[in-house]
Amino acid sequence: MLWEALGSVILGLALAGAAARWLPGRFPHRPLLLATGPVAALLGGLITRVVTGPGHPVAVLTVAAAVCVALLSLLHGGGSRSPQVRHTGVAAPPPAH
Repeated sequence: MLWEALGSVILGLALAGAAARWLPGRFPHRPLLLATGPVAALLGGLITRVVTGPGHPVAVLTVAAAVCVALLSLLHGGGSRSPQVRHTGVAAPPPAH
């Protein structure tokens, strides 16, 4: 159990570090990102360990990675997307000359 927990934490830190490196503009709070990744992976790993029991390290690490990615996606800032343009159906007035 200790190795699965340690593996989950390392996996979560690696996923958070990768997200911080590849998408720096989308995750504005780097310390929060690097703290959430390992904690989320540990939580996912421990819950999976309780549900499946001992002897399933691949399942534990897979679910740990999935929970980590899911919680990191909640921190996603969406900073580089342009705002959605809302179409009302009313034509814009012609430009003044």
